[in-house]
Formats: sequence, structure tokens, C-alpha cells
Amino acid sequence: MILDLFGTLVAAPSVVERRAAAAQFAAILRVSPAVAESVLSDSWQARHDGQMESTTEVAVHLVARCDASAACVDELEVLLARLAHVRLQADASLLRALEQLRRGGARLAVLSDASPDIAEAWSASDLAPHFDAVVFSCRAGAVKPDRLLFRTVLRDLGVAPQQALYCGDGGGDELAGAERAGMRAVRVERRGGPSGLAFGETAWSGRAIPDVEALPTLLDRWGQR
Repeated sequence: MILDLFGTLVAAPSVVERRAAAAQFAAILRVSPAVAESVLSDSWQARHDGQMESTTEVAVHLVARCDASAACVDELEVLLARLAHVRLQADASLLRALEQLRRGGARLAVLSDASPDIAEAWSASDLAPHFDAVVFSCRAGAVKPDRLLFRTVLRDLGVAPQQALYCGDGGGDELAGAERAGMRAVRVERRGGPSGLAFGETAWSGRAIPDVEALPTLLDRWGQR
């Protein structure tokens, strides 16, 4: 089973949360919150598609884009790491569902558009021990729905496409991308609610469930067919 991260396993940030984070960036970089938010939005692709290999490189990039002092890099790097840690906090109910899936014999993987700060924070998160493989876009060098990502996670998980189920909230055209890669796909309602930010979301008329916690029941029903 392959799962998306933001909006699926952990809440997608809301507009309010994104603005609050931008305000923290702005305070460090000594620019207006509007400038910081614009730079963060404009740099999304570069931060997620492998152009930057570390949190340090992300901080350097943001400092340069804001025309801020290089002395800000260290403080900005600390902020990026702290925010990444917070974003990877998982609900206890979600962790129990993952454990139930593993006890049932499922092999689990994460496939996520993510920046280097998230990739570096992953191993210390409560989520990490539950997964057999993890593929982050910043490490693979592509963003969803690039087929490279789906091929990579299938390879790392050691399963054929027809053996895999992809589960996500639909950002990045991921559900159709998973189907094009030969997998079954199921949509979950966006964790964090409909105000959560998503990029590249497309319409979906296939199977849907309320959350990842419903997956063990779904698999049991499929197994009874």
C-alpha cells in the first residue's frame, strides 16, 4: 500500500497556517509577510523537484530570493527544521491504523511531494517506523504525477503495480497518476479539512473513503470478495 503524506497521513496546511509560517520567515528575513509568502509560493517547484538537496540549500535559496542578509541562513534553517517537525506530527488514531495494516500483512510506503526539510525530519517522526519504503520528490527529482515517482516507490516496496493500492487526497493529480502506473487508487477526504492547501488537484470519480483509518475495514471487505 502506497500513501500520500500531506492531506492524507498528516494535515495539509491551511491558508491561515501558511500565512503564520510566512510571518515567521518574514521576521527572520526582515521582509514583509507578503513578500515572504510570495517567495515561498514561487519557490515551491524548486524546493520539491530536486533542485535543492538540503535544508541548508533551501534556506540559502529563500534568503537570496528575498535579497536578505546571508547572516539569516542559519536562523532560517533552524525554523525550517522546526516547522518540518511540527508538520509531521501524526494523530494517534492514524498510527493505530497503520499498525493494524502492518499486522494484517500489508507492506506500506509513503510517496510525497516534499522539500528537503521534510525529508530530513522524516526519520525522527512517529510515522517513520511504520513504513517499509519512502519516496520524497526532492530526492527522486520529480513531482507528482511524474511516472518516475510511481515506478520508484513500486521498486522500493518490491511489488508489481497490480499488487499495489495508492491512497491520497488527490493533490498533484496523484490518483490518476497512480492508475496510469497500473495501480488501484482510492481517495481520502483531505486531512485537516477542505481548507487545506493542495496543488494540482483534479476531479476524481473513483472509490473514496473518509480517512486512512478506514483502510483496514476497506481491505477486509475486499478480501472477502
